Amino acid sequence: MIILRRTYCVSLYATSSTSQISHFARTGQISKARKIFDELPYKTIVSWNAIVAGYFQNKLPHEARILFDKMPERNTVSWNGLISGYTKNGMINEARNMFDRMPERNVVSWTVMVRGYIQKGMIKEAEVLFWEMPEKNVVSWTVMLRGLIDDGQFDEARKVYAMMPVKDVVARTNMIGGLCVEGRVSEAREIFDEMPSRNVVAWTTMISGYATNNKVDVARKLFEVMPEKNEVTWTAILMGYTRTGRIEEAAELFDAMPVKPIPACNEMIIGFGHTREIEKARWVFDQMREKDDGTWSAMIKVYERKGFELEALDLFRLMQRDGVRPAFPPMISILIVCGSLASLDHGRQVHAQLVRFQFDFDVYVCSVLITMYIKCGDLLRAKRLFDRFAMKDTVMWNSIITGYAQHGLGKEALQVFYEMLASAVSPDEITFVGVLTACSYNGNVEKGLEIFESMKSRYLVDRRTEHYACMVDLLGRAGRLDEAMNLIEKMPVEADAIVWGALLGGCKTHMRLDLAEVAAKKLQELEPGNAGPHILRSHIYASQGRWGDVAELRKSMREKNVIKSPGCSWIEVEKQVHLFTGGDSTSHPEHAVILKMLEKLDGLLRETGYCPDGTFVLHDVDEEEKIQNLRYHSEKLAVAYGLLKVPEGMPIRVMKNLRVCGDCHSAIKLIAKVTGREIILRDANRFHHFKDGLCSCGDYW
Repeated sequence: MIILRRTYCVSLYATSSTSQISHFARTGQISKARKIFDELPYKTIVSWNAIVAGYFQNKLPHEARILFDKMPERNTVSWNGLISGYTKNGMINEARNMFDRMPERNVVSWTVMVRGYIQKGMIKEAEVLFWEMPEKNVVSWTVMLRGLIDDGQFDEARKVYAMMPVKDVVARTNMIGGLCVEGRVSEAREIFDEMPSRNVVAWTTMISGYATNNKVDVARKLFEVMPEKNEVTWTAILMGYTRTGRIEEAAELFDAMPVKPIPACNEMIIGFGHTREIEKARWVFDQMREKDDGTWSAMIKVYERKGFELEALDLFRLMQRDGVRPAFPPMISILIVCGSLASLDHGRQVHAQLVRFQFDFDVYVCSVLITMYIKCGDLLRAKRLFDRFAMKDTVMWNSIITGYAQHGLGKEALQVFYEMLASAVSPDEITFVGVLTACSYNGNVEKGLEIFESMKSRYLVDRRTEHYACMVDLLGRAGRLDEAMNLIEKMPVEADAIVWGALLGGCKTHMRLDLAEVAAKKLQELEPGNAGPHILRSHIYASQGRWGDVAELRKSMREKNVIKSPGCSWIEVEKQVHLFTGGDSTSHPEHAVILKMLEKLDGLLRETGYCPDGTFVLHDVDEEEKIQNLRYHSEKLAVAYGLLKVPEGMPIRVMKNLRVCGDCHSAIKLIAKVTGREIILRDANRFHHFKDGLCSCGDYW
């Protein structure tokens, strides 16, 4: 009796200790698990199996194998644990080696090995082993079935499914999900209808299958008769509505949800974002008690995609303030925003985080970084990043070529293009947009024509509408407007608004009213709500003193409700973006000191002989009022603020949403000279680097 009691106590102690070993191993405390194991006076085979499994769980396969080899005795469970541990650690060859050495195998041994091959993507090896199995149970069949489905072998999976002697709810649900992925929803529904019993997973899989195959109404009918719904089911039907653009129905369903899980909230943020209901998207975001990476990423991306760049930056700052480690997608979104706003300080900060998390070695990330630095006017840093990569893809080459083009460095853009060809990287249609733009901005007409003509014959790249637009722009800037018109007439496809806009821009520069009228009429047909063509025609009329025509054009714009976007410029100072609107000198909190700086600059410019060019004022007013109007152009306000706030020795970086006007261009050249500052201005078309009284564009813009 005493012996039996002692044996029972030892057994109970061993069982308790084994549970502790498993617990500590599962929670990553393998040293504590080992300490308990070492202190066991009597080690059962179960405790040995537990500690070996623990080392595998903690990614220590070498230590697990040492302990396995020390085991005084082993059973089939021990061997199964070893091969399972190897497969979970991705060591498939070691697993197969031990599988082949097993003294005895059961159905679990075979299944573990088959699953290991599947997890490694070695489907052929898994199939061979599966068909060698002396006996198979429902788990074995289901593992093989799932492997074939995940590998996209749906017809093979269908055959295996048909051969299964027993089809449990898991196997049937896997087959339903696989067929739905393939778009074979009718076949999936047949299996669903044949199921003797269905759990919530089976119902959800079928509903999700309908929803993802744009059959959301059928999904909703099935959803309504479903006996029991969980959060996943509600989210599946919600996604069916959001991803087919039925946001109102999605919103109604979302309101009715008894529990709103994070994935459903994220989906609503994205859905509202697609329909430009930004306030509703932010309301959902703000109501969430818990947020995951996808939540922050979704809201930031909505802001980025819909032009709410400042809000995206504010949210990114809030994310950091809350101690949330930025994930990859929001960092990419913020880099795009930084490029759009030319927010160099924020861009550098995100770059530093990408370096810290070792994302900066990715070619795609590097391309985004290059583009960001280029748009922020820091071409030197962009080139350093470009040069760091030995293996460059087409996107990266395109980024730097386009960057040089935007900065007016046509020779450098062409040089990089030829380096790209020498590196055996094939140019694509985007490459040629960059190269032709570079030729256009530098007035290199003959080289542009040569490259345009050789696109198809030498580089096997079809000429698209955007390439014709580049050529029209190239010829138009050079004053060869009749050639540009001939090119438009010979285009194999109908000219779009960009092509006609390029022609109209050339007409404005060279005062060709006849062709300007043709281009403007075409633009009016293509984009009746676009104010751009009307403004360019106003410029031409105003420059010729035809104020009656200007007034008539403005009246027509009012009648057609065509609204001109106000000119605005912005500058980043200490990670804060300051926005200035043309004609408004009082909205900024520091407007008084800005006005004083403008007055100071007026005096300095007068001393250099500068005289404001009133032809850039599109109103029939007296000269004094014209001068006053020009003084408060948004780019001048932003430059004045930059002179006040940006430290000496640092470039002043200003962005403008429209093309810089000729008077501001002349004035800023002189401001750079009299203040000894470098001013970088990015307008809607290109960069202007002002220094020592000169501009990088060479006044050809």
